[in-house]
Amino acid sequence: MKGIFLTLFIGFLLFSGLFCMRRTKTLNDFFLGGRSVGPWLSAFAYGTTYFSAVIFIGYAGKVGWGFGLSSLWIVVGNTLLGSLLAWWVLAKRTRQMTFRLNALTMPQFLEARYQSPGFKIFAASIIFVFMIPYSASVFMGLSYLFEQVFNIPYTYATIIMALLTAMYLVTGGYRAVALTDMVQGSIMIFGVFALLYYVLGAPQIGGLDQVVNKLQAINPKLTGPVGPPGFLPIASLVILTSLGTWGLPQMVQKFYAIKDEASIRPATIVSTLFALIITTGAYFTGSLTRLFFDKVPVDALTGKPNPDLMVPKILMNTLPEWAVTLILLLVLSASMSTLASLVLVSSSAVTIDLLQGLYPTLPDGRKVGLMRLFCALFIALSVALALAKPTIILSLMAVSWGTIAGAFLAPYLMGLYWRRATATGAWIASLTGLTISLLFSFYVKLDAGMLPMIGSLAMLIPLLVLPLVSMVTEPLSEDHLEQVFGERCPTGTLRVKNKKVEQL
Repeated sequence: MKGIFLTLFIGFLLFSGLFCMRRTKTLNDFFLGGRSVGPWLSAFAYGTTYFSAVIFIGYAGKVGWGFGLSSLWIVVGNTLLGSLLAWWVLAKRTRQMTFRLNALTMPQFLEARYQSPGFKIFAASIIFVFMIPYSASVFMGLSYLFEQVFNIPYTYATIIMALLTAMYLVTGGYRAVALTDMVQGSIMIFGVFALLYYVLGAPQIGGLDQVVNKLQAINPKLTGPVGPPGFLPIASLVILTSLGTWGLPQMVQKFYAIKDEASIRPATIVSTLFALIITTGAYFTGSLTRLFFDKVPVDALTGKPNPDLMVPKILMNTLPEWAVTLILLLVLSASMSTLASLVLVSSSAVTIDLLQGLYPTLPDGRKVGLMRLFCALFIALSVALALAKPTIILSLMAVSWGTIAGAFLAPYLMGLYWRRATATGAWIASLTGLTISLLFSFYVKLDAGMLPMIGSLAMLIPLLVLPLVSMVTEPLSEDHLEQVFGERCPTGTLRVKNKKVEQL
């Protein structure tokens, strides 16, 4: 049964890529689907990019083991801050401003908003370098699951996943990703309900009404509002995984590609409900890990405790074969979409942000070809890192997430809303976030317990640095700001004032 469902799923992915290939003629088509993606597809694309194998295999098990039921604060943060407020605050402004500035990517937006060509090169370099460990963490999570469920060796599982991602993404681009996300998201929702049903019915749990009593018997703090590690660690995880989405290029890309402003409201509702369902299933299951294990399982290859194995072992020991297959497709669906978005954004950093600037006269066909080439290269580099297994998934994810969001959140968010934000302020804020994340992450030797706190500081401190520096540095010209904020059309002939169009 597992093989049949998996074969059908893979066949659907490959068909989507080939079907969309004929409609992918330009770079805009390949990267943003021609900016014509509807609300439902946009919402599911956002959600399936947000939640990958890492949340089910890495975060859910480790965080739930340490925090117990207080890990559900992450559900609240991901739902309200990472999804609902992200769409409310960012979507409309992002679509309007990137359209006016003719920006397809985060580096292009930062260059145009702050009139700083160097900022585009800097941002593109950060994206390509730090998306690799992020992508590798997703490959690792998938491979651990395939190793447990199908008994496929970790190395072979990683290579198979890489080839599958390359085949359907390189052919169809963003259209193929958006087309499959609806189906993948639906599988994720059904998978979560099946997961909760069988986990709660397991003998170790004995039903929802027994959860609190059994966790309290192990440690009363596991059922309190703040788990044993304390307030600061859980607050850091909430900030990292919720506010971090506001500065991640692969998430922001969904706002660029949405069809029109009327699509934003339904997309917001669908995306928020999706986040609530998926995160509840993942983190609630993770909070129950102490009822299934007396200690963290040991990795047979390394001989060391590995929390990434807890959820796969629960699945194999608790769920029937059809449900395990459904959960496998759940994780595979989430991860395929996340990987596709990571690969698209990373390859765009080279193709759109760097090569297109050096060779502006390249024909569209050549640009799309280069985009496909760098997609394949990025996948290869991510797989190489995943095969090396340098650290656990949580560390890889936290460092990459914190570094990228720390470098981009303040310049992007304040660039959308604050006219007085200057190029110098944006540069220093971005460098501050980058420095805090890297310097302190290596100072604590990639300690997984400290990384969420470091990532949170890397995002929050630049939000203070940018306005302080901007207030004492030279502002951008009024003519430029009028175009950026839509007060003058690109031709420079009209000004929008008090909702009336006046002739200059």
